[in-house]
Amino acid sequence: MTAPQPIDWRTLPAAIWRGRTGTLRPVPKPDPVRLDDLLGIDTQKQKIIQNTERFLAGKPCNHVLLWGSRGTGKSSIVKALLNEYAHKGLRVIEVDKDDLHDLPEIVDDIRDRGQRFIIYCDDLSFEDGENQYKHLKSVLEGSLELPPENVRIYATSNRRHLLPEYMSDNAESRVVNGELHHGDAVEEKISLADRFGLGLSFYPISEPQYFAIVDHLFGEVKHRQQLHIRARRFSIEKGVRSDRTARQFYNQFVGEF
Repeated sequence: MTAPQPIDWRTLPAAIWRGRTGTLRPVPKPDPVRLDDLLGIDTQKQKIIQNTERFLAGKPCNHVLLWGSRGTGKSSIVKALLNEYAHKGLRVIEVDKDDLHDLPEIVDDIRDRGQRFIIYCDDLSFEDGENQYKHLKSVLEGSLELPPENVRIYATSNRRHLLPEYMSDNAESRVVNGELHHGDAVEEKISLADRFGLGLSFYPISEPQYFAIVDHLFGEVKHRQQLHIRARRFSIEKGVRSDRTARQFYNQFVGEF
């Protein structure tokens, strides 16, 4: 088997870590989504753009956790950032949750490079008994060595605190002199998400926002009212109204209106 060629980060915008082989697979043609394509999340876009531009400028900035409802643009916004800023030296390495134990080695290889790297973890969450999140600490907070200045973690999750939360966790909480003190179980779960300095929440969109995304995708059409009727029906059948739903509707019915 031919050994994989080293990544030329001067020209390559992104790569995916393959834990089984311990190699980076180049991504020469990333998903072409642009920031202007993402509607209904203007506040989230503004905050993550500001953080990313500070990162590229070498200024203080945060790791980012994007959490909330499925299909609301969490993953798309990270891909769009790459397309917006790759020419300014932004690079993205996607790492699966099951491969987080390789994170220190991945970071060691890029910490002295001139580019700025986002370690992208999609759909990040942990079940009881899983401890992969401990491998994030060296990048989030450092260990004996300071965390790399040219690396930030951008993670998406359906869970605000990344870990499952149960009603029984609150049993240890106490009120002391009018202040709420969480029990150890709650503190452990909150502390993980707290290591991400910027947390952005994503919620299901309203019907007008949904129609605005549909209109943006379809452009000029002859039967706008009929388009919206069909789009509403499609979202009801899917059981969710989101940016993803609008794009799936477009993929199925483009050219029919």
